[in-house]
Amino acid sequence: MGNRPEDKSISKRKRQAHRTYMFYKMMQIFPVNRKKIVFTTFEGDGGYCCNPRYISEEILKRKTDCEIVWLVNNMNKQFPTGIRKVKNTFLNRVFHLTTAKVWIDNSRKEYGTAKRKGQLYIQTWHAALEMKPVGKFRGKLFPKMAYLVSRYDSMLVDYVISNSKWCTKRYPKMLLYDGKIIKTGSPRCDIFYTKREKLYKEIRERYQIPVNAKIVMFAPTFRGGSQNGKRQVFADIPTLNFTLLTETLKDKFGGEWYILLRLHPQLAAQMKEMPLKNKSKYIIDVSHADDMNEVLAASDVFITDYSSSAFDAINMYLPVFLYTDDLDKYVEERGKLMWDLNKLPFPAAYTNDELMQHIKRFCNKTYKRNIDIFLRKHEVLEDGKASERIVNLIEHAIQR
Repeated sequence: MGNRPEDKSISKRKRQAHRTYMFYKMMQIFPVNRKKIVFTTFEGDGGYCCNPRYISEEILKRKTDCEIVWLVNNMNKQFPTGIRKVKNTFLNRVFHLTTAKVWIDNSRKEYGTAKRKGQLYIQTWHAALEMKPVGKFRGKLFPKMAYLVSRYDSMLVDYVISNSKWCTKRYPKMLLYDGKIIKTGSPRCDIFYTKREKLYKEIRERYQIPVNAKIVMFAPTFRGGSQNGKRQVFADIPTLNFTLLTETLKDKFGGEWYILLRLHPQLAAQMKEMPLKNKSKYIIDVSHADDMNEVLAASDVFITDYSSSAFDAINMYLPVFLYTDDLDKYVEERGKLMWDLNKLPFPAAYTNDELMQHIKRFCNKTYKRNIDIFLRKHEVLEDGKASERIVNLIEHAIQR
C-alpha cells in the first residue's frame, strides 16, 4: 500500500510541507505591515491578470495608502506604476506573505503555507460557473495530493468570492471550503461594463488589426494533471479548421475576420505559442498577453471547449460556440462536466461541420433571450462593480 508511487510522492510532499510550515513560523519574527497586500495569480505564472488584476486597479485608482506586492515567476511581466514586482522564489514568498496584512490569490497557496492571526486571505478563484469538474465533483479522478493541497489552502482562506447562486451552492464541494462566501461578482468581468468600447479599439491597434475587422477568439481550456506525482500541462495541435471557420463567419456576419489564439496561462508559461499545422497573417497568438478578458472584450465571437470564460463572455451577449471534439476523452480523464452541454445558452459542436452549422443557424434575438433566462435562473451578479465591493472589504480590514 505504502510503496505505490503516489503514496511515496504524498509522503515526500507532506515532509516538504512541514519544513515549509516551520520556515513560515520562523519568519514570524518580522512584524506584519498593515498596509501591505500580496497578490499572486496562477501560482506565479499568470502575471498581471484575472480577478486580482482588477482588484489592484481599484486600489490604485483610489490612491489608497497601501504597498502592493505581486509575486511573479517571469520578471519580464509588465506591471503598472504603484505595484512592486517580486520574483516568486521560496524566500521572497515566505517573507512577503508572512509580513502582509492581506493576501489576494486566484489559485492555491503552496502546501505548508502558514497564516498569522489577523491576516486576511481573499480567494478570488480563476473561474466562475465552472464547466469542467473541480474538487470533489471529480469523484475518483480527484488526485489525493490535489485534495490535500486544496483542503489545506481552503482552511487558510477567510473569504471566497462568488458571482452567482450556482457558485455559492457548489463552492463548498468544489473548493473543499466551509467558510464565508461573498457574492461580489467577478472583478475580471468589470471591464465588460466599463472599458469594452475602449478595448475594442486598443486590442486592434496592439495587434495591428484593421479597425473595421472582426475578431474571433479561440481559447481551449487547461489540460493536464498529476502523473506519478508530477504536475504536467500539455496542449495538442487544435483540430479546428481555421480556414473554414473564417469563411463561415464572413458568410454569416460579414467583414474580414482575424483569429486570436489563447493558451491557458500555466501552459503559456511553458510554451512560446499554440502549436499549429498552418499559419497565416489572420491567425495571431495572444497567449502571452497577461489578461484574457481584455482580448475577450474586443472580440466579436468566442470559441472554447470547456473553459468557464464562456460564461464570462455571455455577460456581453458575445456569441459563444463550444468546440468539444474530444469530449469523451476529456470526461474520461477529468470527470463528468458540471453542465449538460445541451442545456446551455450557447451550442456545443463535436465536429468542424457541426460547428459551422451552429454558426450559420445563429439567431441573435433568440441567443439574447436564452442568456437572459440563464442569468436570471442562476442569479448571476455581474455589473461592473465587483472590484469596488472587494476593495471596500480590504480597506475595512486594513483600517481595523
